[in-house]
Amino acid sequence: GTVWWTAQSTGELGLLDPRTGESKLIPLGAGSRPHGVIVGPDGAAWITDGGLNAIVRADAKTHEVKVFPLLPDRANANLNTAAFDTSGVLWFTGQSGVYGKLDVTTGQMTVWDAPKGRGPYGIAAAPDGSVYFASLAGSYIARIDTTTGEATVIQPPTPNQGARRVWVDSKNKVWVSEWNSGQLSVYDSATQQWQAWKLPGTKTPQAYAVYVDAKDGAWVTDFGNNTIVNYSPSRREWKSYALPSPNANVRQLLGHKVETWHEIWGAESGANKLVVIRAE
Repeated sequence: GTVWWTAQSTGELGLLDPRTGESKLIPLGAGSRPHGVIVGPDGAAWITDGGLNAIVRADAKTHEVKVFPLLPDRANANLNTAAFDTSGVLWFTGQSGVYGKLDVTTGQMTVWDAPKGRGPYGIAAAPDGSVYFASLAGSYIARIDTTTGEATVIQPPTPNQGARRVWVDSKNKVWVSEWNSGQLSVYDSATQQWQAWKLPGTKTPQAYAVYVDAKDGAWVTDFGNNTIVNYSPSRREWKSYALPSPNANVRQLLGHKVETWHEIWGAESGANKLVVIRAE
């Protein structure tokens, strides 16, 4: 299928056909500065655009762009990341201190103030229907009640850890990339217990993006060691993949299962390239 990425400095959405290597750029409009991109249940690309202060949809076939702006009283939200919950509602974060939801069917949008002000960054949906986000500036994660919109703070055990991104596995465990501490941590929502591990490597780690594959293996990008690392909870083992570009700075990871292996895709923001790992 198509691989999407955001070109923040040029205000464009990129798409790559990995079978042919052909790529294309779609302009998102004057003033656009897209941050995150995900694929929705409709197959379209959904973008958090800090420049437009809007959620943007790009049709997968026609490439038609539709903009869902935040209300004027939520200007400069510094939109970051989005995730679809199990009901098909899009949830998003804004580093200025907000989180919100968009009903993609009606276009109705609701935005809330984050519990501790500025900082909301990564966001992910859980199989049980809940949604979690991480606050980089606030050093916490929060669980969103998708019915009421209320966010409950869950404090990681490491102080000032800089929770940056989150992903939720098949058992509703929340995996967190901790930027300041250089750790990968996990919160078990059933037992309310935490575990944390320092990323492997010879240099001081900086954990940025996190993604969990279909086997519940956790993948993390490490700016400090210029690697993508994989942690297997079942084997309690790490595996490191050196990135081909110096100072690659992979800021977002996503993936999918292809036949008997997994493809893990990352955007090398420091090298203006895409990178893929194919692993069993």
